Amino acid sequence: MTQAEMNDVPVARLIGFEAKEIADGCAVVTLVAGKQHTNPMGTLHGGILCDIADAAMGMAFASTLAPGESFTTIELKINFFRPVWEARLRAEGKVVRRGSTIGYIECEITDEGGRLIAKACSTCMALRGERETVEHDCTSREEMMREATFFA
Repeated sequence: MTQAEMNDVPVARLIGFEAKEIADGCAVVTLVAGKQHTNPMGTLHGGILCDIADAAMGMAFASTLAPGESFTTIELKINFFRPVWEARLRAEGKVVRRGSTIGYIECEITDEGGRLIAKACSTCMALRGERETVEHDCTSREEMMREATFFA
């Protein structure tokens, strides 16, 4: 999958994040957080942190899928450690445990100074056969992975 394909996803364009790396159960997503991402208190909205963590974890899990598999997220949790106003954020998702059906993924979000902003974890379930069918117009496994990552 090319860099352009990784980032040509509606939610990535809407929020402004970019996928930088996706391979072998790991993925990195970056975001330049600014005023367009703030909540009424003036700090970065927590949902934006959830979005980039979910994207990084979803892409990390998607990188472990076999041909003909899709997945869905069945649980997501996040802890916020420090407020953000404007920053260059990096969300790094890693598959910690991948069973035949269930996977556990973690994500750390750091700022440009390496400070820990938030930590998230997710449980994903691989779907096969009739259950893996997703209504989409994908013509390749790469396109299916890209769509599955953001439908989770």
